[in-house]
Amino acid sequence: MVGRQPRSPAQRVSEFGRMTAVESALKRYRIAAYVVGVFLLILTLIAMPLKYLPPHNATLVAIVGPIHGFLYMVYLVVAFDLSMRARWPFTYTLGVLLAGTIPFLSFVAERKVTHRVRAALAATAAEPVKTAAR
Repeated sequence: MVGRQPRSPAQRVSEFGRMTAVESALKRYRIAAYVVGVFLLILTLIAMPLKYLPPHNATLVAIVGPIHGFLYMVYLVVAFDLSMRARWPFTYTLGVLLAGTIPFLSFVAERKVTHRVRAALAATAAEPVKTAAR
């Protein structure tokens, strides 16, 4: 790029109109947040009561628990990737990472993160492109 300063990762769009790295990371995060949230709800609202209330059936916990654990690890990687691409502060990143451990909170965090990232993308898209002086 002659005569132009490189854009931040949030502003990069290919000439083919593909999503930016931040937009694709946001899409991955949203999917992971929903899936982890649903499995956590199944674990806490269905499987755990079945384990501790009569007739004491722990089969569902044995199935859903490890699946949620694996999916939560995927959620951590995806959320951390988004936080690095969007350049979030450490405390905000930590809050988003912990949101997958409390029932219903991953859904709330997903909405807040989506609004925050989309607002940042809109703000960077509205900025004029700076050109270097010759």
